[in-house]
Amino acid sequence: MSKYTTGIHHISAIVGDPQETVDFYATVLGLRLVKKTVNFDDPDTYHLYFGDESGTPGTIITFFPWINGSTGRIGDGQVGVTSYVVPEGALPYWKKRLEKHGLIVSLTERFNEKNLAFEDPHGLRLEIVARARGKNSTWTPEELSPETAIKGFGGATLFSRKPKETAHLLEMDMGLTKFGEENDFIRFRASGDMGNVIDLKATATRNGLTGVGTVHHIAWRTENAAEQSEWQDILRNKGYGVTPVKDRNYFTSIYFRERGQILFEIATDGPGFSRDESEDTLGEQLMLPPQHEKHREKLERTLIPINVHY
Repeated sequence: MSKYTTGIHHISAIVGDPQETVDFYATVLGLRLVKKTVNFDDPDTYHLYFGDESGTPGTIITFFPWINGSTGRIGDGQVGVTSYVVPEGALPYWKKRLEKHGLIVSLTERFNEKNLAFEDPHGLRLEIVARARGKNSTWTPEELSPETAIKGFGGATLFSRKPKETAHLLEMDMGLTKFGEENDFIRFRASGDMGNVIDLKATATRNGLTGVGTVHHIAWRTENAAEQSEWQDILRNKGYGVTPVKDRNYFTSIYFRERGQILFEIATDGPGFSRDESEDTLGEQLMLPPQHEKHREKLERTLIPINVHY
């Protein structure tokens, strides 16, 4: 092992209508919209960030809404399932809450843990699991409490085109610990409190297709720019095609496609989402990076207005 990550920084997915996305993740799941900005590489598209009260790494899910995008297919080369964690004892509450909002919920079990499995309005596969580890959220809108609110990510299930090579990367190069095997899944754990449990499907099936209802990439935590540079060198020396550092305003990122074809990002914990808004007002305004600020008037006309109802 060369270095280790403490777990997931964020997960980014492609969805359809942005208002449907806001209604589901803010109103149904009770997450906070911590940043409303644009895709820096495609500024005519929103980039929406949801998380805990401050957008702590390990709680952040982000979305690129493709209004007229084609539907994707979940499969190998993608994150297949995104898992959220709630406090112990909160699963019955969430089953009732999700069903009250019209969702079809299945109770499953894996590695002696019960999971609530369901889909978002655009077909993303989600789970909720209850664990003691990780601090309770203080963001508690609409009947939620610290004893029931989503804390952040429980982890993710990876679908790989080359599971053995993905497993080797997770354990030997990224520092996750192999926990066990059950049926067709291998479980790994990172050292962090949230976003730390990764299940890898042990057999390949069919390739995924990028589109609405699929995860675009998974980002892993690194503490700072110096560590990120070390990751760059290590991964390049192991033959991965790693990008230059990308400034995402709220963190910096490097990207590479692991050998199972899942797009991995390594993102710094800082500087965080309060750099251009106060924590009290996160997500209230459209925030643009300097290179796109000069196009604000055009973008505000182009982007579909969205409203948040907690």
